[in-house]
Amino acid sequence: MPNRVRPNHARPLRRRPLLHGLLVTFAGLSGLAPARPVRSARPELLVRFSHVVTPDTPKGRMALHFRQLVAQRSAGRIRVEVYPDSELYGDEDEFEALKLGAVELLAPSLSKFGQAGLPEFEVFDLPFLFDDLAQVRRVTQGPVGRRLLDRLARQQMVGLGFMDSGFKQMSANRPLRALADFKGLRLRVQASRVLVAQMRALGAEPVVLPFGETRSALASGVVDGAENPLSNFLTQGLDGAQTDLTLTRHGYLGYAVVSHPRFWDSLSAADQALLRQALTEAIEFGNRLSAELDRQALEQVRRLPRLRVHELSPAQRAELQRTAQAVQLGFERRVGAGLLAEVRGAIAPTTAAGD
Repeated sequence: MPNRVRPNHARPLRRRPLLHGLLVTFAGLSGLAPARPVRSARPELLVRFSHVVTPDTPKGRMALHFRQLVAQRSAGRIRVEVYPDSELYGDEDEFEALKLGAVELLAPSLSKFGQAGLPEFEVFDLPFLFDDLAQVRRVTQGPVGRRLLDRLARQQMVGLGFMDSGFKQMSANRPLRALADFKGLRLRVQASRVLVAQMRALGAEPVVLPFGETRSALASGVVDGAENPLSNFLTQGLDGAQTDLTLTRHGYLGYAVVSHPRFWDSLSAADQALLRQALTEAIEFGNRLSAELDRQALEQVRRLPRLRVHELSPAQRAELQRTAQAVQLGFERRVGAGLLAEVRGAIAPTTAAGD
């Protein structure tokens, strides 16, 4: 009997105001403060946008900004409904929801595409591959990124753009600065072969869980720790379940906004252009917000009274990087040696310039 996609109405919504002041400040400075969307009584086109993070994360705000732009530019003729925080569908069923026409837009993390039959996207999960967002964007906003978006057609998806979430840090109830610190810990990861291999190489036991279950799993002891960008760490309230945060910056987390060809091909050329342009601007807004909030969130986590924040020494970082190198070599064939060479070639000029 086929699996049935069900709206996830039973999931409680988590509202964490920790980043609210930062978001308001950024929106005001950028001139992009939220506005009430323009709506007509009868929108001609409904676009349902489902994602798994809270509305006050960069991705959540990107989706809301996209909704606002579309409403304004279509004079309410096109309405975007945003369903955040796994309110409608979660990690485990959102791809099926898109396939069945239950939603029109998703923004899954890049880690999820490997399990969806696109192993080349696992290149973004390789630990310590990127040093900074400038290197990431040379890939996602250049020819390599465009080719990767085109490859989504193999799995009946239309790739519309990449968005940053930032670099991941390690959290647990002890510092994670050396290989010995990871030994025996159960660490939550997304459903990615690379991330599973990464944790095993560190000596930890990977536990694959949907993002929305991370906090409860930490609080109940199902897992001992996790990896997250600082914005997700704060908005999910993980400081209530973790005592230590180690600033490893070991891996990149990003998203791809996707639709289904059945929906996308049904649109007029004018509506496709309107949605693409609005999404491009919304992603640019989300990327600026993500970079700014990452800087400010670091100051905020340092002020959390219960949380201890740790830095890596150069020697400790070098030890973790040597372990990561083995993971990169092990997955070179799966992600494609040619693709990995293209990615390294794209980031090489940045590295050579010392950025």
